[in-house]
Amino acid sequence: MDTSMNQRSFIEKLFHLQENGTTVRREVLAGLTTFVSMAYILFVNPQVLGDAGMNKGAVFTATALSAILGSVLMALLANYPIAIAPGLGDNAFFTYSVVLAMGIPWQTAMAGVFISSILFLILSLVKLREIVIDAIPHDLKLAMAAGIGIFIAFVGFQGGGLITGSKSTLVAMGSLTVPTTWLTIFGLVVTAGLMAKKVPGSIFIGMVLTTILGLVTKLIPLPSHIVSSIPSLKPTFGVGVAHLGDISQPQLWSVVLIFLLVAFFDTAGTLIGLAAQAGFMKDNKMPRIGGALMADSISMLGGAVMGTTPTAAYVESSAGIAIGGRTGLTSMVVGILFALAMFFSPLLTVVTSNVTAPVLIIVGILMAQSMKEIDWSKFEIAMPAFLTIVGMPLTYNISYGIAFGFLAYPLTMLAAGRRKEINPIMYILFVVFIILLYTINILPK
Repeated sequence: MDTSMNQRSFIEKLFHLQENGTTVRREVLAGLTTFVSMAYILFVNPQVLGDAGMNKGAVFTATALSAILGSVLMALLANYPIAIAPGLGDNAFFTYSVVLAMGIPWQTAMAGVFISSILFLILSLVKLREIVIDAIPHDLKLAMAAGIGIFIAFVGFQGGGLITGSKSTLVAMGSLTVPTTWLTIFGLVVTAGLMAKKVPGSIFIGMVLTTILGLVTKLIPLPSHIVSSIPSLKPTFGVGVAHLGDISQPQLWSVVLIFLLVAFFDTAGTLIGLAAQAGFMKDNKMPRIGGALMADSISMLGGAVMGTTPTAAYVESSAGIAIGGRTGLTSMVVGILFALAMFFSPLLTVVTSNVTAPVLIIVGILMAQSMKEIDWSKFEIAMPAFLTIVGMPLTYNISYGIAFGFLAYPLTMLAAGRRKEINPIMYILFVVFIILLYTINILPK
């Protein structure tokens, strides 16, 4: 009895449950709900980074460990019910824009992630991160989120066989005579139905049901076992650090810059949105944001060393917040559940691209919702926002979309006579993106 009381007292002192109007039971339930809602990343991240040539087992372990690190740090440093794990937009940029489109080996690209994570941590420590974030127009931040969402959905349509390449029209509808394409369609319909019904963990449940259908129809081979020892990190651990010497070409520094920028805006926007949902905002500011940003920065650095792309605060945390999660105990529970999930790596073989494709499409839809808040009535805003959004999927490159928007914005604002509204930092970023496009496209590789 005394032990139980002491444990409750310790948890109360650590997370201030009474002060936040919550209980241990409610926080644990919120943590479980958040975990189920975001557990798909354990299988989607190895699938996406596997396309870059990385070892899927090692990426699975790195994904879980970075999620544990980020979520636990969020609990201890900021006491927020917000979970952290590798972001979907970042891994898509890493694989499809950097490794496949630019032809950069994944080992070298991971060195770029490592450097950007160090810069990210430094910027967080000196609080420059907030200054730059504040300088970016709100509409461009929304456009970046929407563009990445559409790009992710495009990757999902392609990976699931719903669209295919075409010499005459660039893209065309995939063949419905391919059985696995129907697996993607089933997953998309089921997950969409669950989302519409607001079922907690809809994405994860949709993945499970799609996988079961694939196993029953033998479109997916049965795994030899379900539980196993944790996959070794050796194939990816420290690879980015070992290849730091490869970061000598200007193109690679442009990659570092994009990782830095995407990481900048990803977590900041999500944190603000979740804090507003939970009622944490005070005078339009988020208390303890410094601790939250540090949790994100440290987990990003840890993930880069272990072998995964940048981490981010997860919007799926809103599921846990919706059922009452209000403290770091929620994110602590998420971290514990990720630790337990590390023993189920054999399931990676049954989570095929047709299973993950609906996830990418659904997450893309959720991210694209930010378009509704863009001020489309003013052309000087609409053009850079539009170029940012369509530039990503049409060039198959997230960095190009961001560059198009950031280059167009100062020009259209000056033409509209709104010079005083342009933050001086935007002029600096204008020059930065001209250099970026030059290094990617003109300088010899």
